Amino acid sequence: MDTREFIQAALIEDVGSGDFSTLASIPADARGKAVLKIKEEGIIAGINLARDIVLFLEHDAAFNLFKTDGDKVHIGEVAFEVSARVHTILKAERLALNCMQRMSGIATLTRRYVDEIKDFKTQILDTRKTTPLFRKYEKEAVKIGGGGNHRMGLYDMIMLKDNHIDFCGGIEKAITKTNAYLQSNSLNLGIEVETRNLEDVKKVLVTGNVQRIMLDNFTPAQVAEAVALIAGRYETEASGGINLSNVVDYARAGVDFISAGAIIHHAVSMDLSLKAQLI
Repeated sequence: MDTREFIQAALIEDVGSGDFSTLASIPADARGKAVLKIKEEGIIAGINLARDIVLFLEHDAAFNLFKTDGDKVHIGEVAFEVSARVHTILKAERLALNCMQRMSGIATLTRRYVDEIKDFKTQILDTRKTTPLFRKYEKEAVKIGGGGNHRMGLYDMIMLKDNHIDFCGGIEKAITKTNAYLQSNSLNLGIEVETRNLEDVKKVLVTGNVQRIMLDNFTPAQVAEAVALIAGRYETEASGGINLSNVVDYARAGVDFISAGAIIHHAVSMDLSLKAQLI
């Protein structure tokens, strides 16, 4: 779903057969101005999407930026000002705020994780634990916050997780069958394999033909041992039970990536408001 399709679907959900509050009280030709006010400190995100929403409704609306995505913002500051038909502003208000509040919360939490491990080589990644149909923008918010994106979906990377491995009959068989499938279907996709213990890691090292080894629910000490065993032959990723209280311990263990679903599903929306200005 591209941005225009998303905006159209979201407006249909919200407006339905009509914004009758506005239709009943505001003349159709009335014009107005509104400002996006910051009510909480953090990293702002979703400004570009908010602009797209307004311009979708009124292509020649005036949208003046005072902040850009990724800026650190403070209470009382103004992110942007929009001048348009009042009907446009009121239709766009809740959709723009919902998107920006959610994205800003994710960007802010991601930045906290990134800052915690800034002294290490490790990169913070998101996961597929996202809101259906809003994944594109949640993952964009992660990047705005300084993190990286893992795969977008099931189609752009192979990840052989515990269920794949168990249903297939073992790590070695899963890797071998996957490589054969990719070759026979002319697919150029990286392969990541989830391991649950050091014995699994050893099996992957013997089998080979992967890009990355995930160390799932390992302790930091176990991660350090696995990283030493892998010795740079493959990328390494720690996952499972990682949060702000222990992320430094995992980064210190030498892993290349840390994937944390929490940067999206534990993020708290930032408090923002779109306030009318009389003109």
